Amino acid sequence: MNKQHYDLIAIGAGSGGLAVAEQAAAYGKQVAVIDGGPIGGTCVNDGCVPKKVMWYAAQLAHAVDDANGFGIPATRGDTDWTRLVNAREQYIGDINDYWHGYVDDSGIDYIEGYARFVDATTVTVNGQNLTADHIVIATGSQPIVPPLPGAELGITSDGFFNLKQLPRKVAVIGGGYIGVELSGMLRALGSEVSLFAMEDRLLAQFDPMISEELQTQMQSSGIDVHTAFLVDALEQTDNGIMVHSANRQLAGFDTVIWAVGRRPNTRRLGLDAAGVETQPNGVIPVDDHGSTSIGGIYAVGDVIGKTCLTPVAIAAGRKLADRLFNSAAYSPLEYESIPTVVFAHPPIGTVGLSEGEARLRYGNNVKVYTSRFTPMRYALSGHSAGTAMKLVCAGSDEKVVGIHLIGDGVDEMLQGFAVAVNMGATKADFDRTIAIHPSSAEELVTMKTAQEEQGAVNDEDYNDWKQAS
Repeated sequence: MNKQHYDLIAIGAGSGGLAVAEQAAAYGKQVAVIDGGPIGGTCVNDGCVPKKVMWYAAQLAHAVDDANGFGIPATRGDTDWTRLVNAREQYIGDINDYWHGYVDDSGIDYIEGYARFVDATTVTVNGQNLTADHIVIATGSQPIVPPLPGAELGITSDGFFNLKQLPRKVAVIGGGYIGVELSGMLRALGSEVSLFAMEDRLLAQFDPMISEELQTQMQSSGIDVHTAFLVDALEQTDNGIMVHSANRQLAGFDTVIWAVGRRPNTRRLGLDAAGVETQPNGVIPVDDHGSTSIGGIYAVGDVIGKTCLTPVAIAAGRKLADRLFNSAAYSPLEYESIPTVVFAHPPIGTVGLSEGEARLRYGNNVKVYTSRFTPMRYALSGHSAGTAMKLVCAGSDEKVVGIHLIGDGVDEMLQGFAVAVNMGATKADFDRTIAIHPSSAEELVTMKTAQEEQGAVNDEDYNDWKQAS
């Protein structure tokens, strides 16, 4: 490495850091990326990618369970955990190799090491000082382990991806994205699973319809769900790990997974030396353009504590480079209607406002359309796995301001409908769209209000048709 000064330095080689770096390099700028961990960050190595591989494995396990009902002889044995994990790690390794090659081909200097600020324009890494006109903090986040007695007996989501064998009996502590996803995967692959949520419902930040249907289906799959359960200690006993609360104890677990949130990786960056303002929880406040409290220093991704999703970090990184080096291409990132999926069993997709949020914003000028049904995927499977959908509409034109889905295939169908929401589509636009039949997605363009749905269900002919469909 023969450069001391750069147009831009990105601290962090995850989604946000790589995005801003590649976009800046495309504008002909001299760029460096610094990271002491594997290239690709959390998403590639300990998040989205390995999680989705495990989710597909779990989905295939469910398919084998259901195959006999469709006349396909199939019997599921024990999960070959070692084979699954080895294949997953090879897949991740191929992605790492791709990114190393891409960064090199793009003319970006990739520096392995941990950066600290010396001042507002200088960072030090591996004993060398580097300066830049623009420095972007994109160091992501890490799992939280609460300071409770015996907390060290548990592992985090990072530890989940280091498991050498499938747990026999596992406690997952946390009712958010990660806890729900890990619980579903482990149960499908053969573990006994108990899920402990501090809140009175799972995925408390989602529309209540999602929480209700999710809990029903998780319990139906054999997951022992405990809500409003505040864990205050873990204890090693002769009968495995015991999970304590103020008035309850459950024992016998060989594995406990903490899934109680994540915190920004900002503590070791020396932000004080640069004068960058941070909140007590490590979050770096930024304005609508990604700028921190110090000119020339920016932040994107999980460290800003907004919407912690890989595509959001990528979009923010690219837009920041556009603003810095190509003002004609720049437009601010809009956070209003960002779609998101939870890879639960079944999957969940949501975009826009929940019903409660819509009523707070629009008052009584809100109309809600719902649908609940069993998709054909389970018609012959021998067990029922329902789908629930909700459209939240506002104003006299019934603009669709929220879509909330749980059920087979909703993870894929949401993307196109998110485009419609961002374009300002109305319920009438949905109604004018000819349905694709038979499919679950068609329900989104044929949906009725709860009152209309109840009336239709009372109609014998309609009910027979809908069940057959």
